[in-house]
Amino acid sequence: MRDNLEKRLAELREEYASGTQVLAELRKKQDEVQATLLRISGAIQVLEELLGDTQGGGG
Repeated sequence: MRDNLEKRLAELREEYASGTQVLAELRKKQDEVQATLLRISGAIQVLEELLGDTQGGGG
């Protein structure tokens, strides 16, 4: 009985470690995507402003 419990405990610890690793990777990926979106948003804003100046300035 004790052997079974120890074996299950070891399995659960491995699963937990694996899960925390996956979560850390997902959080890192989320940070990367957020940074990319921020850069894209900035580029969009700049282009919109340039287009507004061009249209408002007569071409």
